[in-house]
Amino acid sequence: MSANTKPIYSRSPHVEWNTLLTGNTTKDGTSGMSLIFTGDNNEGGMIHSIRCVPLGTNVATVIRIFLNNGSTTGTAANNSMIAQATLPATTNSEVSALPVIEIPLDRPLPANYDVYAVLGTTVAAGWQVTAFGGKY
Repeated sequence: MSANTKPIYSRSPHVEWNTLLTGNTTKDGTSGMSLIFTGDNNEGGMIHSIRCVPLGTNVATVIRIFLNNGSTTGTAANNSMIAQATLPATTNSEVSALPVIEIPLDRPLPANYDVYAVLGTTVAAGWQVTAFGGKY
């Protein structure tokens, strides 16, 4: 059997976002998660990166990114942590930019798979989490 020799391109770009405020210490993705990206229901998709932008003053925390197989997130076996990043403490300012955290992924997603995110600790102003990718 020969391998696929033709590149796969997204049918259309796809961007989704959510604001995260509430922390959750579970490491299996079974609670407290927010949906940030869905692939196409029939063909799947590709998630290229996730951009985290603070919305003001926050304590330091961690963001954890989970892949879900399209079934309930309440079952640990349906979720896999695929990335995490430290989000620094931030202080709201009108004269200087707050830090932006970029998480590169470049991962294909099968049909019906979803990507979720959760913070490790609750923050005051929140983090805007935007996922960039495409649908096949």
